Amino acid sequence: MQLLTPQKFKDYELIDVGDFEKLERFGPYITIRPEPQAVWDKTLPNTEWEKRAHIKFMPRSSSSGEWKKFKQMPDQWHIKYDINNSDSAIKFRLGLTSFKHVGIFPEQASNWDFIYETIKKMQTPQPKVLNLFAYTGGASLAAKAAGADITHVDSIKQVVTWSKENMELSGLNNIRWVVEDALKFVKREEKRGNKYNGIILDPPAFGHGPNGEKWKLEDNINEMMQCVLNLLDDKEHFLILNAYSLGFSALIIENMLKAKAGKNLNIGELYLQATEGNKLPLGVFGRWRNF
Repeated sequence: MQLLTPQKFKDYELIDVGDFEKLERFGPYITIRPEPQAVWDKTLPNTEWEKRAHIKFMPRSSSSGEWKKFKQMPDQWHIKYDINNSDSAIKFRLGLTSFKHVGIFPEQASNWDFIYETIKKMQTPQPKVLNLFAYTGGASLAAKAAGADITHVDSIKQVVTWSKENMELSGLNNIRWVVEDALKFVKREEKRGNKYNGIILDPPAFGHGPNGEKWKLEDNINEMMQCVLNLLDDKEHFLILNAYSLGFSALIIENMLKAKAGKNLNIGELYLQATEGNKLPLGVFGRWRNF
């Protein structure tokens, strides 16, 4: 079982984490945000956190809140990630949302490197790649930068619009955008007989489709994966499945995927390494490539 964390993300830093909060730097700006997994004590005192931070997210409910500014900073700004130490940089527009996120999950950089490297090694010209639950498009950008024909699927129109901004910032083009419930989309693709050389999934614990479709990870992930596995190209493919849900084990992913992946399957956990020493777990993964 692997433990993976981004190695060289210059525009991001987890400074400290504990007491259900995390102190992070995104480019030049430092935020304090809630973190349900951080059940241990902070390393730095609260006074040091507030001294360093530009802004703090103050929850009003389990799904929304507001930001309290300590120092002047813009509501939107840009950062970049140099993929796999290559000449390809993907760029992100970050922003202060009412649901604590800023537009990026930095632990996913480990997967962006894997996606870029894998596509570069493929024999298939312009491999077809499907990104499901694609959020603001980090994995889509990495795939496109490597030369893939990418289809990006997310159920929230505003998030897809955000992804387009990131594509343009990154100097990329021709990503196929789909605003739809991910499970409905893969079922339709399966009926059509469509195949992909790469499939990436980062499903939430809970979610809703554009027409009120309900998603719950434990209830729907097995059906989703049965459909997805039928979409993989027989000759050359890769797959990545991430799952961020408290108590969701990497062994669950192994049980779902081992029959298809065989000995090529790698499972493990994504985490962020704090500068002040602690490791923050941020979900489990399964991934493989068949070449």
